[in-house]
Amino acid sequence: MKNTISALLLSPGLLLGATAAFADSAPTTSAPGNGIPEDSRAWMEDMNNADALAWAKAETDRSTAVLQADPRYPTLLAEATAIAESKDRVPVVSFRGEAVYNFWQDGDHVQGLWRTTTLDSFRKEKPDWQTVLDVDALAKAEGVKWVFKGTDCDEETRRHCVVHLSNGGEDAVTLREFDMKTRAFVPGGFSLPRGKQTVAWADTETLLVAREWGPGTMSNAGYPLVIKSLKRGQPLEQAKEVFHGQPTDMSVGATTLRDAQGHQATLIIRNLSFFEAETYLLADGQPKRLALPLKVQVQGLHDGQLIVEVKQDWDAGGTAVSQGSVVAVDLAAATADPDHLHPVVVYAPTAREGLTGVDFTKHHLLLSLTENVKGRLYVADRNADGTWRRALLQLPDNADVTITGADRDHDRAFVTVASFLEPLTLSLVDTNTGKVEKLKSSPPRFDASKAVVEQREAVSSDGTRVPYFVVRPRDVPFDGSTPTLLYAYGGFEVPMLPHYLGTAGKLWLERGGAYVLANIRGGGEFGPAWHEAGLKTKRQTIYDDFVAVARDLIATKLTSTRRLGIEGGSNGGLLMGVQFTQHPELWRAVVIQVPLLDMLRFPVIGAGASWIGEYGDPAIPEERAFLAHISPYHNLKAGVTYPEPLFVTSAKDDRVNPGHARKMAAKMKEMGLPFLYYENTEGGHAASANLKETARRQALEFTYLLRKLKD
Repeated sequence: MKNTISALLLSPGLLLGATAAFADSAPTTSAPGNGIPEDSRAWMEDMNNADALAWAKAETDRSTAVLQADPRYPTLLAEATAIAESKDRVPVVSFRGEAVYNFWQDGDHVQGLWRTTTLDSFRKEKPDWQTVLDVDALAKAEGVKWVFKGTDCDEETRRHCVVHLSNGGEDAVTLREFDMKTRAFVPGGFSLPRGKQTVAWADTETLLVAREWGPGTMSNAGYPLVIKSLKRGQPLEQAKEVFHGQPTDMSVGATTLRDAQGHQATLIIRNLSFFEAETYLLADGQPKRLALPLKVQVQGLHDGQLIVEVKQDWDAGGTAVSQGSVVAVDLAAATADPDHLHPVVVYAPTAREGLTGVDFTKHHLLLSLTENVKGRLYVADRNADGTWRRALLQLPDNADVTITGADRDHDRAFVTVASFLEPLTLSLVDTNTGKVEKLKSSPPRFDASKAVVEQREAVSSDGTRVPYFVVRPRDVPFDGSTPTLLYAYGGFEVPMLPHYLGTAGKLWLERGGAYVLANIRGGGEFGPAWHEAGLKTKRQTIYDDFVAVARDLIATKLTSTRRLGIEGGSNGGLLMGVQFTQHPELWRAVVIQVPLLDMLRFPVIGAGASWIGEYGDPAIPEERAFLAHISPYHNLKAGVTYPEPLFVTSAKDDRVNPGHARKMAAKMKEMGLPFLYYENTEGGHAASANLKETARRQALEFTYLLRKLKD
């Protein structure tokens, strides 16, 4: 079980610096306060401001005209589209009862099909898919470009689901109850208008709804603070309040957990910040706080045990739990005495491990993790004395291993394996025997026979060894002439793992480029400690790690500053902005995707207030001074030679507001600095709402990279 709000938010000379930052800010009509500076370009932060949209369209038209005029663009677009819409892709599937479900998009189904088949049928080369919901037909009928954002289903009867529909890909969704038996929306069923909201099934007739209920019910980050109980057929105004967070909270949300043995628990998560939360057990309609640490994530319920990922050291009644561990807490005991918990350690990581996922079959617990950034999958079981044992499943090495669907009615799970050069393979794993049955494999999308993968390490400014992967042509000359794209993220404990390059392989590697993935601090490659090493005012370590990798690539003569480009999105877009302003001499190309860039106003832009736990608070002088020091928007300087960047964003991004990219580009324009800009009219935080838009964005990006690094 994932914290649903946190899943949404996911995909990072001081006094003199602070003074310089304010020098660029002209007064606006009102001052935000709390250390937030005024800004003459604040109007561009309004996603729907007509002038801002017109500005973005003009810059997008100018930039796309340049890139699309390149003779390589049509071929790149055709290649990217063919890969994105290929019908021989491996479907991402999950179990629901005896059926297999998948959401599918291709050239004929742009918005997508939610579809189902049996496992026996799925084993065939051409399964007999049955349509559950045709999103293209729904969009056409209603005149809205609906984007399917998943479901919340009643696990008791398994008949009804709440479908999440987004207009154009934004995080805000419209919710509608769907009948899995009739394959139609339920007349008079649950229907919640658009909003940033989450739901959980309390029982077959009741939803626990976290959404906006009126003044004072949303946090500064734009997320719900109030949970109410809503009966089927009941109007929203008659819903009964169950939990009310505080104005200083980030969000609240509810989730109902069930295991194969019939145990059920409804939890309320009060998110104090992005990384800290209080956990409540709803018993007899009353929330009881569990004595869990603030930095935990309840992953699910298994055999009457709450399975909890613990992200800080915890001394629980004499049981020492180390940071990054997984523990089991008996549900019955926790219900009887929520103040005194007795966790049993299921898994404790080594210094070179990081947990990436937890899932459940009928009798087993599945733990996916990385060992030195290489995927591993373990099956865990309880011993008769309540302790736990685990066994490693034999899967390919040097790859990313992902559980896409575990069957809680049986002991089996769908598992995908992919590496940089090997296409994704889907297998069915028997968790009783360890048998791995290969079901599907995508055909190669590029010629990998001439490529090689290496895992290297760079030494950062404080002596820390930072791993990174290089995917390159086997016969590169090591004279600094290889066009190289360096990618990283570095935040929110999100690990960057090996993955099949697919489009990048076709559009970049086949044209002689090298691809580099850096496992810098801030991510989750080595657990919570690797992330916490770059929190708030320690964040420069993340940026130094990235520079260390770049300089190692140059020192080993794989590439040179003339041939080195960088790319990152969201928090990685902030990383790109910092590298752009701190080390403009190192890069020839910079792709800045859906970025944060104004680090002094970010708490009042979009969902920015939710990320104070990651970046720091401008209202705190020490943190404000550091943010001013790194803020790309405030550290552009006249007289400096910068590379020409490509900004990529979306007018529908209600998570990381397009105002960040708009303002940075507008400031560069006023300073006479060159840039390219692409703002998609749809797509949300993904910057593309369907496969066609994804292919176009990729073609534009690789056209830019080829022009800068290969020409």
